[in-house]
Amino acid sequence: MRSFNASFAGLGTTIFSVMSALAVEHDAINLGQGFPDEDGPPDIRDAAARATVDGPNQYPPMMGLPALRQALAAHERRFYGLDYDWATETLVTSGATEALTAGLLALLEPGDEVVLFEPLYDSYLPIVRQAGAVPRLVRLQPPDWTIPETALRDAFGPRTKLVVLNTPMNPTGKVFSADELAMIAGLARAHDAYVLCDEVYEHLVFPGRRHVPMACLPGMRERVVRVGSAGKTFSLTGWKVGYLTGPAAMIGVIAKVHQFLTFTTPPGLQAGVAHGLAKDDAFFAGLGAALAAKCARLSAGLDSLGFSCLPVDGAYFVSADISGVGPDLDDTDFCRWLTVEAGVAAVPVSAFYDGGAGVPRHLIRFCFCKKDAVLDAAVDRLRRKLRPAA
Repeated sequence: MRSFNASFAGLGTTIFSVMSALAVEHDAINLGQGFPDEDGPPDIRDAAARATVDGPNQYPPMMGLPALRQALAAHERRFYGLDYDWATETLVTSGATEALTAGLLALLEPGDEVVLFEPLYDSYLPIVRQAGAVPRLVRLQPPDWTIPETALRDAFGPRTKLVVLNTPMNPTGKVFSADELAMIAGLARAHDAYVLCDEVYEHLVFPGRRHVPMACLPGMRERVVRVGSAGKTFSLTGWKVGYLTGPAAMIGVIAKVHQFLTFTTPPGLQAGVAHGLAKDDAFFAGLGAALAAKCARLSAGLDSLGFSCLPVDGAYFVSADISGVGPDLDDTDFCRWLTVEAGVAAVPVSAFYDGGAGVPRHLIRFCFCKKDAVLDAAVDRLRRKLRPAA
């Protein structure tokens, strides 16, 4: 029999699916997979429901409903001072992962080199390789996930076509600093590279930190495309509504890939998201503060049990050092043990690396975008297992 596509045939089941299935099997509290346990704002859901009942429910425009694309352009001006033409510089996709896939396939050709930062979201590398491009990985250094400047500069070369930047970052919760963004932007300009910015957690930044899109930096608007997610911003991950903004030339070619992936996204859901993007400033300002409180709550509980939680600036996740906690296992086996024996599921941070020497095996990732009662119950389960006499 002939072989299948080598970029995908050798991939295993994602660690998220593995740990979620194990959590179900053992009735564990699932703090592994990154989704909230409460649905998003009722007014957004009501707007989507009304649009679905009233119709039409046929194919919307391939680029997305004009109402959502106009709302997206208004959102970019309102929050970042970025002026995009909704008709030529916005695109709606069926989730941010599709947006990323379409962007990578549209911008890359065989032999192009792509600068990426480890640890990294697990969809990037398979698509980069499917496009025939070559990843150049820059490994951030825990506990504060600093960029090794020499390694970053060495990753760029004459074949560098693209940088993929995820900020706020999954799985680390890092928000790249102004100096780091300036350094990356300078290298992109010097090497005439594009930047694909995964900014799905843009509104989930903790108080005291600020998300600055790479497109806002001098000379970068014309070479940056931004990816956003209604699922993350509005806690509606099952809707799978993503979007891109960027220069017309880049959006145009990405749309040509999108038309052969999903073509379009349910119109009722798009109408709901258009309503959501127009919500008042207080709604958006409250998102990061609410998650910061949940992060502090879970981190305090974990620290009290001997874990050492790493700094977090935003998003859904906190990484914890397992050194000296429980059995002497690497991160993957520790997560399995935790799920089966303690009834709490997490995911190993090593799953976000491409392998090789030096991958950290002492860090696991917990998701904190859950109800407070769920977080407290998870800490209680861990305490009963790790501190039974307490």
